[in-house]
Amino acid sequence: MRKILLAGIAVAMMVTPAFAANYRFVIVPKAMNNPFFDFARDGCQKRAKELGNIECIYKGPVEHEPATQAQIIQDFVTQKVDGLAISVADVAAMTKTIEAATAAGIPVITFDADAPGSKRIAYIGTNNKEFGVALGKQLLKLRPDGGKYAMVSGGPGAKNLAERVDGVREALKGSKWTEVAGSPTFCNDDPALAVQQMTDVRTATPDLAAIVPVGGWPMFAPEGFKAFASRSKKDIDSGKFTLVVADTLKMQLELLRDGYANALVGQRPFEMGEKAMDTLLAIKKGEKVPEIVYTGLDLVTKDNVAQMLK
Repeated sequence: MRKILLAGIAVAMMVTPAFAANYRFVIVPKAMNNPFFDFARDGCQKRAKELGNIECIYKGPVEHEPATQAQIIQDFVTQKVDGLAISVADVAAMTKTIEAATAAGIPVITFDADAPGSKRIAYIGTNNKEFGVALGKQLLKLRPDGGKYAMVSGGPGAKNLAERVDGVREALKGSKWTEVAGSPTFCNDDPALAVQQMTDVRTATPDLAAIVPVGGWPMFAPEGFKAFASRSKKDIDSGKFTLVVADTLKMQLELLRDGYANALVGQRPFEMGEKAMDTLLAIKKGEKVPEIVYTGLDLVTKDNVAQMLK
């Protein structure tokens, strides 16, 4: 009987699939004080729970600090985690960090912000050039008469944000829109600073007709953004001043609904978190994965904001 039991245990061990092992996958945002990344975290944790054999670890710098992000990743490499999904804050710095992780045998993918020249295996997120084009087209649709406009960006070393800026400019090329000097400003993903920069450029250019933040940062400080927009509410309502903002978090949808902005173009961070877990697991199982997975965009105006809030 004992031999039979031992044989049964041996057979069970042989047929247990390799991917049934517990894996520790890490999702590293640019900054943990950015609520956009909370949704990527939630998608990651939900998918990890569904798969049942994965732990989703969420950790990054509190604020936008590329050097701190690189150090956090190095710590995870030392811990020998099973996979990394990184939103790249600075391409030059992160390319070396990704190479070190790969050399240690840890698969790396990027999400939200890519480092295409690195040894990352895949990118999951927005087509950022198309994102910028969509922002520009929304402005052009709302205000074909044109005028002076400014952009607000995040970190100057983030490739995804540079692509969005290029996309806005491409969409408005040949139109009656003119970008003001000093645009874009860089808020380093700081919501309060983003609001202050909007205030400063509006003050410096009294005939400014539009501001296009290529990330949702100013709206992530909803009271500050509301205070800014309230000072221009009459111009917003009359069509003299237009705000087209990236991202569609709930607080942003509410601000749009209440008339403090004209349009939003949103990403899908929750889906980025989900797909990051699926992709890292597939890599660990030895499966071939797509190098690029685009998660799509959502266009929101006053006409469909109520539906988006449901």
